[in-house]
Amino acid sequence: MTDKIQKTATLRAPLAKVWSAISDSAAFGAWFGMTIEGPFVEGQTVQGAIAKTQVDDEIAEQQAPHVGARCDLMIERVVPLSLLAFRWHPGTNADAGPNAPTTLVTFELEEVSEGTRLTITESGFDALPLEQRAKAFADNEGGWQAQLGLIAKYLAR
Repeated sequence: MTDKIQKTATLRAPLAKVWSAISDSAAFGAWFGMTIEGPFVEGQTVQGAIAKTQVDDEIAEQQAPHVGARCDLMIERVVPLSLLAFRWHPGTNADAGPNAPTTLVTFELEEVSEGTRLTITESGFDALPLEQRAKAFADNEGGWQAQLGLIAKYLAR
């Protein structure tokens, strides 16, 4: 299936701590690798820019060429301790106009005996222009796997 990426990990941290790492925009930016100008509020767009992650030097170096690229997040849903969902333009926003198609990213949390299960889903790739679709999917397929490692490192600090 090329319309959806889904990655899951069990994080050895309590639900509230994982929720804070995802729902607090400053914490999110620290591990994800983004500078975010304001809180995540349902129904609002928050401006962001790619930055280097603060938890992994190797991934930070991979992010370096993209530092400063705009990456706005349109917050769709915030369900405390359970779900954060936003829309964005995969890749960078540099060439995305206001009517450009977006994908939907959801972070879903579930308390499990080992800690917290995090499922990250990005869907809507089929709505992207054909010439962008395969690259966006391939880049984000690997990107979300890396992000699961970054949040685990952030939580272990």
